[in-house]
Amino acid sequence: MKQLRFPLTLCRLLTVTAVTVAASSAHAQVIQPCGSLENNYGPYDYRGREGSKRIVEVNHFDSGVETLTKRMTGPFGGDIAYTLRAFPNHYRALVTLERLAEKEKADPPDGAHYSVECFYDRALRFVPDDHLVRLLYANYLVKRSRRDDALKQIEYVARTESDNPLAQLNVARLYLDMKEYDLALATVHHLMSLGYDRPDLRDRLIAAGRWVEPAAAAASAPASGAR
Repeated sequence: MKQLRFPLTLCRLLTVTAVTVAASSAHAQVIQPCGSLENNYGPYDYRGREGSKRIVEVNHFDSGVETLTKRMTGPFGGDIAYTLRAFPNHYRALVTLERLAEKEKADPPDGAHYSVECFYDRALRFVPDDHLVRLLYANYLVKRSRRDDALKQIEYVARTESDNPLAQLNVARLYLDMKEYDLALATVHHLMSLGYDRPDLRDRLIAAGRWVEPAAAAASAPASGAR
């Protein structure tokens, strides 16, 4: 039987195409479970679009839904999911969905279609620079004993929001919650260098026996040029 022989150029093209298709398929497998971000309304960044935000909240995320005490259009999960499809980084909706999953002991909750972690995935795909979403996600991971995954999110925020006092404050709190005292101490010292003294954070470090004054910490650190 004769073997089919393809021109070298065609062989290369087929190889490149096969690799591209395989890579595309692998990428699709990663994001498909949490769905496309395309939506009839939005998606919009929660940090802006006040008018659009009010429209969604009035119709799908009022105080009754947020407190999980009174439904609006159907199951709580449906209205919260609608809110998060329109505003993937809607912080209060993300937190409420977490509480709903815990309350119903179901993930995804009734009507939500996607899991809580999927909605964090969607939010981070949409606005990867939103440090508050990353910290909320880190807190979610901590509660599920996924320490290494949580630290990756926290360290990303600590690194990329180094001049943001609010971000650094929340980073320090999470480090303390995780008993990462060395990281918490360094973050509190950094906050102080930005002009923000937080006695509450210092008191937690004192209670853990891990507080060191910034000057003492600097004096005990090895000189950068020491050999």
